[in-house]
Amino acid sequence: MDTNKPKPDLIPPHGGYRRLRSYQTAETVYDATVIFCNRFIDKRSRTHDQMVQAARSGVQNIAEGSMASATSKKTELKLTGVARASLEELLLDFQAFLRQRGLRIWTKDSRDALAVRKKYLSDKSDRSDPSDPYGIATAPPEKAANTIICLINQASFLLGRQLRKLEQQFLEEGGFTEKLYHARRQYRRKT
Repeated sequence: MDTNKPKPDLIPPHGGYRRLRSYQTAETVYDATVIFCNRFIDKRSRTHDQMVQAARSGVQNIAEGSMASATSKKTELKLTGVARASLEELLLDFQAFLRQRGLRIWTKDSRDALAVRKKYLSDKSDRSDPSDPYGIATAPPEKAANTIICLINQASFLLGRQLRKLEQQFLEEGGFTEKLYHARRQYRRKT
């Protein structure tokens, strides 16, 4: 057997989730949700725990899916979808918070929502407090909740785009099991 033969890269590069804009946005949503819930939701309530866990799930599932991508595109797709679903659950909780208190829910084209999107897109948020770049710790409840809603919508949009790209990659390149099968067949032909 020739040990000088180049070995195929069966396990492709994976991880790198920290560079994904979807992950970065979901992480901002998580941090902001913790601040918000600690300020406005009773810490002993189930709602507090549910909101924090939904935000955490958004972040963690993006990371886990990215790490699993090397050996399972199916798992990556599934976990990316779970991340998006968790953020949708969180979105509903923020909307309920506003509705139940008679507070305004910003329309996506309102001046306030556009200001949050502009800040998000410029990526020039206040770096004096990187754990709270959108000022959730000092904002009134209506502004804090609506700001996080804007960020959740952005994360969901990015995850939707990411899912479409993953789906296309799977169709074009196949999955890990398929690659293993082809690599093994190719190896057997050469030996």
